[in-house]
Parts: sequence; C-alpha cells; structure tokens
Amino acid sequence: MAMAIRSLLIFLFILSLTVPTFSLHEDQVGLMDWHQKYIGKVKHAVFQTQKTGRKRVLVSTEENAIASLDLRHGEIFWRHVLGANDAIDGIDIAMTKYAITLSSGGSILRAWNLPDGQMVWESFLQGPIDSKSFLFVSTSSKVDKDNTILIFGKGSLHAVSSIHGDIVWKTDFPSESFEVQEVIQHHDGNTIYVVGFVGSSQFDVYQINAKNGELLKHDSAAVDGGFSGEVSLVSRAKLVVLDAARSTLLTISFQSGEISFQKTYISDLVEDFSGIAVILPSKLTGLFAVKTNTATAFISVSSEGKLEVVDKIKHATVISNVLSISEDQQAFALVRHGGNDIHLNVKQVHDWNSDLLKERIKLDQQRGLVHKVFINNYVRTDKSHGFRALIVMEDHSLLLLQQGEVVWSREDGLASIIGVTTSELPVEKEGVSVAKVEQNLFEWLKGHMLKVKGTLMLASAEDVAAIQGMRLKSSEKSKMIRDHNGFRKLLIVLTKSRKLFALHTGDGRIVWSLLLNSLRQTEACKNPTGINVYQWQVPHHHAMDENPSVLVVGRCRAGTDAPGIFSYVDTYTGKELKSFGLDHSVAQVMPLPLTDSTEQRLHLLIDANGQAHLYPRAPEAVAIFQREFSNIYWYSVEADKGVIKGHGLKSNCDGEVADNYCFGTREIWSIVFPSESEKIISTVTRKSNEVVHTQAKVIADQDVMYKYISKNLLFVATVSPKASGDIGSATPGESQLVVYVVDTVTGRILHQMTHHGSQGPVHAVFSENWIVYHYFNLRAHRYEMTVIEIYDQSRADNKDVLKLVLGKHNLTSPISSYSRPEVTTKSQSYYFTHSIKAITVTSTAKGITSKHLLIGTIGDQVLAMDKRFFDPRRSVNPTQSEKEEGILPLTDSLPIIPQSYVTHSHKVEGLRGIVTVPAKLESNTLVFTYGVDLFFTRLAPSRTYDSLTEDFSYALLLITIVALVVAIFVTWVLSEKKDLSDKWR
Repeated sequence: MAMAIRSLLIFLFILSLTVPTFSLHEDQVGLMDWHQKYIGKVKHAVFQTQKTGRKRVLVSTEENAIASLDLRHGEIFWRHVLGANDAIDGIDIAMTKYAITLSSGGSILRAWNLPDGQMVWESFLQGPIDSKSFLFVSTSSKVDKDNTILIFGKGSLHAVSSIHGDIVWKTDFPSESFEVQEVIQHHDGNTIYVVGFVGSSQFDVYQINAKNGELLKHDSAAVDGGFSGEVSLVSRAKLVVLDAARSTLLTISFQSGEISFQKTYISDLVEDFSGIAVILPSKLTGLFAVKTNTATAFISVSSEGKLEVVDKIKHATVISNVLSISEDQQAFALVRHGGNDIHLNVKQVHDWNSDLLKERIKLDQQRGLVHKVFINNYVRTDKSHGFRALIVMEDHSLLLLQQGEVVWSREDGLASIIGVTTSELPVEKEGVSVAKVEQNLFEWLKGHMLKVKGTLMLASAEDVAAIQGMRLKSSEKSKMIRDHNGFRKLLIVLTKSRKLFALHTGDGRIVWSLLLNSLRQTEACKNPTGINVYQWQVPHHHAMDENPSVLVVGRCRAGTDAPGIFSYVDTYTGKELKSFGLDHSVAQVMPLPLTDSTEQRLHLLIDANGQAHLYPRAPEAVAIFQREFSNIYWYSVEADKGVIKGHGLKSNCDGEVADNYCFGTREIWSIVFPSESEKIISTVTRKSNEVVHTQAKVIADQDVMYKYISKNLLFVATVSPKASGDIGSATPGESQLVVYVVDTVTGRILHQMTHHGSQGPVHAVFSENWIVYHYFNLRAHRYEMTVIEIYDQSRADNKDVLKLVLGKHNLTSPISSYSRPEVTTKSQSYYFTHSIKAITVTSTAKGITSKHLLIGTIGDQVLAMDKRFFDPRRSVNPTQSEKEEGILPLTDSLPIIPQSYVTHSHKVEGLRGIVTVPAKLESNTLVFTYGVDLFFTRLAPSRTYDSLTEDFSYALLLITIVALVVAIFVTWVLSEKKDLSDKWR
C-alpha cells in the first residue's frame, strides 16, 4: 500500500507541472474580448490610385484622425489619431509618396510616408494672429523635384519644402484684420494671389513672388452691402460671394490688378426666393451652386461675369470635389435623394446636359442623408472612364460606391459615442434548448483530445487553430439569449450623429441600429443634439412578455435652455416606440430609484428655470413619487461662477394651467468658492447603482472599522485661478489644489485637504467610502494619486460581541444626513508614472469581489490596479498581522505591471470613457472602453473563485481519475504479490 501512495504522489506531482500550461494565450485570443478600430466622420479625402502599389484613399476626420484606407475592402492600412486640440485643417499628397497634413489652425505641418504611415518630418509655423488656414500642394508628379507646399495660417503665408519640411520663405500681411478666403497660384507658377476681406466691406488682393515670397502688389476695393458667408472660386481671377443680407450675389473680378464688382439679385435667378441663401462649397470652373429655401440652383459664370441658372434641383443635393479626367476636362459628382434611393450623376463642368455616369443606388434608410461625396476615376478595359464615389452619410458612416453597388461600408459613427447603457437579452423560451447538440460522439472525443494535446503543449500550429475555432464555436458567447452567468448583454450606445446602436457583448457585432427621427433636423428644431441614453423599462416579473426599452434625451440646440426631446426605443427590436418634444428645457436628468407597476423607471428632469418635471406622466407615477417627495434632493454645479447649490422640492408649479407633473424647487444650501483663490475643475459622486456588500471592515488587530456609506457625498476639486490652465502655467508657489468631500443634502463639508504646489487636470473615482484622484505635483515634477477613506466614528463602539448578540447596538438605526456625522478620514499619496484620461472602478453583482481601479492612460490603454495598492494604511514595515490582512509594504510610487493592462497590446485610440457592468456571476465584471476605437473584455479581479474556467478540460479530468484508479489497482496487486512472496520466505 505504501507503494501505491508513493506512485500516487509522483503522478500528482507530474500533473501539477502541467497546470501552468492552462494559461496559454495563443489559443484563447478573442474568447473574452474584442477590439474594433474606427476613424470617425470623414472631412477630407484624397485618392491615391497610381498604377504601382495598392490603391488607397487618404482621409482625415472630425475625430482628428488621419488614415489610409484600402479601396478594395475599406480596411485601415495605417492610422494616426492626433491630440484633442490638434484638429486637421487639410490633407493632400505630395510627390506621390508623402501624405501632407495641416493641423492646429495652420500651425503644424507634417509629412507621412504614404505606404506605412511613418512620419517623415514636422514643421511648426508661427504667425501673429489666428486665422483661417489653407493647404496648397503642387500637382507636379516629379518625385525628384522639391515641390513647394504653400500654407496660409496664423495670418502668414509660408512656403515649405516637401522633402525636408524646411520653411523656404514667409510673408506677413500688413493688415491684422485681413481674412483670407483663397490662395491661388498663377498658371505660370511664378505668382501667387492671396485674396480676402478686410472687415465686411473691403476686398483685398495680394500678388506674391512664388520663389522668394516677395510682396509684388497690393490692390483693394470697397463695396456697398458688405460680404458674408462662403466664397466660390469660379476661375483663377474671379469669385462669387454673397452680400451681408445673403440675398444678392457679388461677382468679383481681379484680373491684372483691377478689381470690379457685379451685383445680381438671387430673386432674378431663382423664382419664389425668400429668406437667405447659402453658397455650397465647390471649386468648379465657371460654375457654382446656391442653396435657397426652395431648391439648389446651379449657376454658370461667363467670362464677362454674367450669371445664368443652368439647373435647379429641389431634392437635397451634395456636390463633390473637382476631378481632372484629362488636360482640358473636369468632372464632378452630384448626389441627390429620391425616395428610398440616391441618384449619383457625374457631369462635365462645361457640359451640364450630358452625364458621364448616371446611377441609382439603394441605401439603408437608417444611414440618413448624404453629407459629403468624393469621386475618383479609373480606366476600364475598354479605355473608357469609370468612376467610384466615397460617400459620407448623416450617421457618419463611410461607403464606397462603384458600378451601382455599395462595395464596402464602415460604421464610423461608433467613433463618437456620447452615452452608454446596457440591456439584458431575451430569456430562453420554454421548450427551446439553449445548447443544441451539434456534434456526434466522434467529434466530441476528437475535440477533447485536441484540448488535452494543447494542455500538454503537444499541439501543432494546425491543432492550435482548430482548438481556437472550436472554442469560438462552442463558447455560445454570440447567441441572442441571456446566459445564466450574465455575460451576454446588449450595449446600447448613443453617438454624436444621433444614432443608436446595439452591440452584442459576445463579439461586438451590431445587432441593430436606429437613426433617431426625433433628433433629426427640422424647421422647429434646427440643430438637435443628443444628451444621453438611460434605462427606461427593465422587465423582471414580465421578462417573458415585455421587452426592455431605453430613454434617449436630447435638445433642439446646444445650451441648457434649449427645448428637450424624448425618444423611447425597444432594445430587442431597435424600433422607436414613441417620441415627442418637450415644452420645457432640459438642464439635468435624474433617474430615480423608483419604478411603477409596469417597471418603468421614474425620471426627474430639471429645466433651466429650476422647475422639476416628472416622467412618465401618469397618475401612478405621481403617487409613487409623492411617497418619497421629502427624501429627494439634488445638487447643481456652476463651475464658471464657483458655486455649488443643493436643492429640494416644494409644491406644484405655479402657472395658468395646472400641471400635476411639474414641481417647484427650493434652494437648501450653497457653497461659494472665492473666485480670486479657487476655481472648480472637477466633481465626482458615487454610482447610484453601486452595491456595497458590508459596512464593516475588519483590520489587522481584529478591530472593526465602519465605512461611512452615503450616496449623498460629492467630491469637489478646486485650483487657484492661475493654475487652471495647462501644466506649467503657474509656478509651484502660485498653485494649489484643494479637495472637498461635501454632503449634498445639507451642504456640510465633511473633509478638506490642500495640496500645495499642485494643479490639475484632476481625474477622480468615488466608490463605497473611498476616493482616489489623480493630479500633477509641480514641486516634484511628477503625477500623483491620492486616496481618501472615510469611516463612521458613531459606530465605533459596536465591537462587543455580547452587544451584537443582545441587539444593543446601533447598526440598524436609521442614518440621517441632518444628524452631524462623526467621521474620520485616512489618506495617503503616491507617485504615478502616467498622465491619465479616465478612471473608474470595477463593479460586481453583490459587491463581494475585491475592487480594481481601471485607469485609462495617456497611451490609450487601460490599466487595472488592485485597490490594495491605494490602501492609506500601508506602512514601510507592516506587522505580521497586517501582512496577513493583505496590506502591502509602502512604496513612494505605484507599480506598473505590464501584465495588468486590460487591453493587452491593443490601443483604444482617443480613449474617452470606461464603463463597467456587473455580471450575474459575482467574480466577474464586464468592461467597455470607448474612444475612436472600442474595446470590450471580461475581468475577474479576485480570480474565478465561484466557477470553472471556460477552457477547463473535463477530458483531462476524466483521464486523470481513470489513471489514478488504474494506478491504485495495479500498485495494490503488486503490493499483494510482494507481501505473499515475503511470507513464503
């Protein structure tokens, strides 16, 4: 028997050596996370379709991204996302090998290698004033010639070498109020014309030597009626502009230094004209377009400056860029809507009546109207010209059209998410099995044998690929029904384009999308914007019969005084159930922890006049609301005035018409920060749905500390006014950071702390009874993170077990914010390596699992750090009992562990937010990170202590048990034989 035990121990030791191989990542890629790359709404596009190399299109976007896209499939060859304050003003291609970008108001010029996107050079352009910027690149295709790039920006004209990025010459203009409209290079290449306005009534023309930047001539002329709006250049010496009233067209000629004006009333060209007109941006030779209240008119300009309407189109029309198809031929595209289709026409500039291309394409109506179009030509096999069109839609999606079909499309509206919530998937119906039997016994055994080979590191590359495919297929992560662990959900996201998307957490695919009609531009609502998306109805008792829905809140324009818009959307079908405009503004939206009998969540909206409005507008909702009327408080922050106010409710609104759903408000308290010494830069409060498992915290000496848990606490950070700018805008002696913890019911300041010589930006997270915030220490020249923990001293006597048994304690007594709290705080500061963009904390269903902070770094990655690193009780030499409690030794810096990056090797470009959602399984939390890119993953901060992992090999377990039984039996037989032979001796 001793031999059997010895053999068993040897076998278990060998098995233990194989356990670490379960952490293989090669065959687990994509099982729990997904990453999607986007670029945003395209502003500029330049095609690169030379005979050699890949055909691509270079684009810049509103998200400050520049990217090279494959024309065949729309995939990203390379991409760079510039900073939030580095908006791209123009792009072009120089010498057929460099992508040129102008950004930051014409102050930064960069050249990128076209094949791989590596930056070749960067130039900083200085100027006296901020102004409109222009980028002009010569069309010469000689690679060995140093083409000069012309840039107007910061009030100066620069000529820059396209090879080295050196500034060849610079010209400043004498008038600081000179507003440039166009930069034109003469056909001989030796003269540059810079034309623009001084004030609203003077037109100026500057002639400049293209070789040395010398100012050759300056002409100006004044005109009655002034100028306004856009300018359309119709030839090298003629442009068209609207007058100040936008009712008259002015044709300006500046040939040979002589400036002349011709006026034409729009009413003489377009019948039934009223209101104001807009010149559509285009650079068509001898032709321009004017949009009026009734139609879009295309007007030709003769050499004498006479205007004549060639066509009028009543439907929404978009004009493309000008495309040279030969030395003397130019073409452009018109895109107009007709019914459910769009009509694409390619015309020659000088021959309006003939069409080079005429196509009708059917598009998804959820994409909205066409916003921009860029065209490119190619030569067919029969030597004729074919055309492809790059279309930017209202929902910010990007499509390539060719030969009457959509070649590819990109959902780049997802690069501008402004609101996120979640929805559960449908419940599995009775009689329908979640897991269908799709494999026979042989396939099942084969699959498990492959897993065993992978576990024992005996799998080949083909076996690893097969294992990964089997896991993706069998994981059931992309099914459209909810799972018992709560991993499968719908992410409901609202984008800047006013479109709602439902993303499946399993694989990130778009389940449905909806362009909200209620948030589209109308006569009554000129510039609608979305505010956020909220959970409206979450059925629990009627989950089999009713679908959940979300509430989308918007405004008719920017500003808190704009009328509001409501829209209810079914999260299963993506259909808009109901929408309507509000008769009041929306300054603040407060989801209440109250639901009616239909499980609709009550929401309180505060308008700009300080009145509160209850939704849903139903008698039952009012009755429920009235029961909690006296317990509803909220706060408002006026950062520009340095004021925080607390509010409560009073009786119904006073008005001519009685409104049972409108309530007056009263100001309960206010905190005014002195404007000469403090400016509010950050406020953070706890999540309203956060679950706290226990209020007690047992420390090393078996003592108990009680967390001060309140959902009415607000963290406020202020800095001195001189330190409110960028880092380094103030000296350490001039800057200080002050943080407060405020009770929003009473306005009482529970804690205050000052960091001398520090400044923002401040990023903070508030969870349970602790706050962690990030800032910059000017004295140490390093970033710091500070933790504050708040404890309730009024319960400090509840440590006697006998009191707990006899019930003589105050743990169950109600807590009121109006009773003066006895609190104590503990804090500690640590150096941190990175600047950060966002910070949040993991959340789980019951709040039992330990917390991890999720930090969005300046490198657009997400770092997970255990809350234990931020324990204010850390000491240099912790005692044995403190070590047993899990307290780490104190260090001055927080460690950055490469394996702690949640995003692994991925980057979430332009990272803006991190959202955590609890799963039903307590050990897991779902993490969604969004910016220009999207990333989703599943985390287990305390490991999966309550479940087996998905890659657990049941086959190996079965083999192990069988092997152990066989080993025990064999060794028992051998032992019996040995005992028998010993007895015969």
